Amino acid sequence: QVQLVESGGGLVQAGGSLRLSCAASGRIFGINDMAWYRQAPGKQRELVADISSGGLTNYADSVKGRFTISRENAKNTVYLQMNSLKPEDTGVYFCNADVTTILWSRRDYWGQGTQVTVSS
Repeated sequence: QVQLVESGGGLVQAGGSLRLSCAASGRIFGINDMAWYRQAPGKQRELVADISSGGLTNYADSVKGRFTISRENAKNTVYLQMNSLKPEDTGVYFCNADVTTILWSRRDYWGQGTQVTVSS
């Protein structure tokens, strides 16, 4: 089994910053892509940013220039630095990882989600 545990969410005023972390643990052989998604109330879950094992990144247009995704492969951890936050960034942020386990199975795993609330 593999577990993803997120941390770093909270309440912040518009223009502020937050840093999310997500640590993967368990029977991990290797982690391919890692990503952050978010879901606002009444809306579908959407991709915020992703990063390959080699460090290639991709961002949603709405967060380009404000958010930065990074990872520490030795710690099986992915981060999301969020700057210049806007009220429309409010939502539950989920970590996702494409994991190959030590039993040679490969699938996506999700964290439990962390709430980010940006007040105007």
